[in-house]
Amino acid sequence: MMSNIAFVFPGQGSQQVGMLNDFAEKFSLVATTFEEASDALGYNMSHLISQGPVEELNKTEKTQPALLTVSVALYRLWLQNGGAKPALFAGHSLGEYSALVASGVLDFTAAVKLVELRGQLMQQAVPTGEGLMAAVLGLSDEDVVAACVEATQGDVVAAVNFNTPGQVVIAGSKAAVERAMVILKDKGAKRVLPLTVSVPSHCDLMKPAAEKLASALQDTMFNAPLAPIIQNRVAAAVTNVAEIRQNLLEQLYMPVLWTRSVAAMSEAGINEIIECGPGKVLTGLNKRIATEVTHTAIGDLASFEKRIG
Repeated sequence: MMSNIAFVFPGQGSQQVGMLNDFAEKFSLVATTFEEASDALGYNMSHLISQGPVEELNKTEKTQPALLTVSVALYRLWLQNGGAKPALFAGHSLGEYSALVASGVLDFTAAVKLVELRGQLMQQAVPTGEGLMAAVLGLSDEDVVAACVEATQGDVVAAVNFNTPGQVVIAGSKAAVERAMVILKDKGAKRVLPLTVSVPSHCDLMKPAAEKLASALQDTMFNAPLAPIIQNRVAAAVTNVAEIRQNLLEQLYMPVLWTRSVAAMSEAGINEIIECGPGKVLTGLNKRIATEVTHTAIGDLASFEKRIG
């Protein structure tokens, strides 16, 4: 291992207007990275990230490249300032693309175009208002899965994000998710919270998006990773390029196995997991999974400078 550090990258929900504004004033590399994304996509990424408006930033096809750009800029700063190269990489859902750029599997320009397309295809797959996601707190994975099976009734609803023990997200068609929410409350869930997202990710409703994304992934160059990727689809370290590409495709309509992914990092001998991106969502989850590991978020300048020393 190059180090005992793993880097993890956040997914949708961590975005906010003003991401890396404090970094941009100090490090020109931030502006350079934002310009690369702007050139690739044909609009001003720096303006969108720094000034919004929030309604535009929260559109899925804009959120995905913006978060990727911020995460990659932050990782580049880490390396530029002498940070150790990680022994493992992972990302939550969209964050897996950031992990693949950081690990050298994907070129940044190619990745930013891919995630813009991914966002567009996901939005097209399910018309606005027809899908739903909800977070379930306080039940076992098995109880959540069973409730989804009971609620299906010919529609789609499934457990899609296994985030921590006792926190699972479900997704599917609106009616089926609403049926599942009632069943889950009856089973004793502490809370069942509908999420304000525009697409029901990681369930079978995303298969049409995956079918269209497949050709773009096939046409994109994938390199061997500098260090293994713990992928959402399998919660195991992967280095084979063909497997990485296939897992990335299946990730669109299969569950994110985050609890198992973080546990795998701990079992591999990782002693610090660093969240590289805006916010601290993953750090909060990770602390509940791998209690013996140090957890660090570097998404604000003070935290970054403290950790980089």
